[in-house]
Amino acid sequence: MDTGIRSYLMVTFGYWAFTITDGALRMLVVLYFHQLGYSPIEVAMLFLFYELFGIVTNLLGGWLGARIGLNRTMHIGMAMQIIALMMLTVPANWLTVVMVMAAQALSGIAKDLNKMSAKGSVKLLVGAGDDSRLLKFVSVLTGSKNALKGAGFFAGAALLELAGFRGALWVLATMLTVVFLLALILLRTEVGKRSNKPKFSEVFSRQREINWLAGARLFLFGARDVWFVVALPLFLYSVLGWSFMQVGGFLATWIIGYGMVQGCAPLLLQPRAASRSPGGAAARGWGTALLVVTMGIAWALPRDLDPQTVVVVGLLLFGIVFAVNSALHSYLVLAYTDVDEVSMNVGFYYMANAAGRLLGTVLSGVIYQSAGLVGCLWAAAIMLGIALLLSLPLPEVDSRIRLAGMDVAD
Repeated sequence: MDTGIRSYLMVTFGYWAFTITDGALRMLVVLYFHQLGYSPIEVAMLFLFYELFGIVTNLLGGWLGARIGLNRTMHIGMAMQIIALMMLTVPANWLTVVMVMAAQALSGIAKDLNKMSAKGSVKLLVGAGDDSRLLKFVSVLTGSKNALKGAGFFAGAALLELAGFRGALWVLATMLTVVFLLALILLRTEVGKRSNKPKFSEVFSRQREINWLAGARLFLFGARDVWFVVALPLFLYSVLGWSFMQVGGFLATWIIGYGMVQGCAPLLLQPRAASRSPGGAAARGWGTALLVVTMGIAWALPRDLDPQTVVVVGLLLFGIVFAVNSALHSYLVLAYTDVDEVSMNVGFYYMANAAGRLLGTVLSGVIYQSAGLVGCLWAAAIMLGIALLLSLPLPEVDSRIRLAGMDVAD
């Protein structure tokens, strides 16, 4: 097997394993600490450092990956996630807010190092000029990741019910340690390391289209997390009376379906008859569709309708349209990027992604406590409107992508 492909597959496998632990840990923290009596705002604050350090990691991670290679950034990320999981296995009376936030900070750094490593490798594998293949690879990677994150949500809820909080953490840490050791043995090729060491000042993108796309991405993910991260699980558990297993199972099914739609996104974004790859116009069209769906859910929920039906059907529609938006954005950042800038631009772009998650997570707890799920949905609609405005300057894709200055294999 080609060295580059083997390296990419190992990075992807490591990313998948990490993703399961990431989804499980999030569900464990939300449900366990809500059970302990934490308010929605307090639960949201537990994730503050997770998202905040994700911003810093994405900003610096691209620079680090270009200097030491994406394989090493993945190794570092997996090791940090294992430490984060083990930190939370201490006795319950040691689990202060500061302790949990510190563990979440490590987990946030680890998650974004792994994401950058995997998605940056896609561009290097495909190379220059093959936009159709790039769209397919990005969609499959992103879709499979989200399907596994859904599995992680269910695993977290199930393990909490069957093994308790500490038992669940030990299971996750053991699994990830095995994968980490495999990655150390099998992934030695320096993927994505630049021959010329980038300066720290290069962490901010100099490409206009990347900057506009990053801004749109920030509000796109803020719009998702403002009602999905804290508000929705607590609404299902506290208002609708669902059990931990039901909440985790439902959210897992939603995310798995969301991932499957992302994997099929090329069929929607670039039909066989299409003469060119999707670009700015597609981003604006799908962004508008997502705004309409979100406003529809926000309008229907307080009406004289069954709230469970509104939430389930609304989430189904939201998940389909959001999945296409997310896959399209993930493709565009790579399509707009020159190969020699991939680590730097992907890091900068996902810094905006992390900033959006931070904004959405904090607002999810604050708005849910004061205005309920409906308030969170209207906040999501406002963010999607801003994302749509930021998408207006996005150009169509230029297939003439240059290849320079990157050591792709050994």
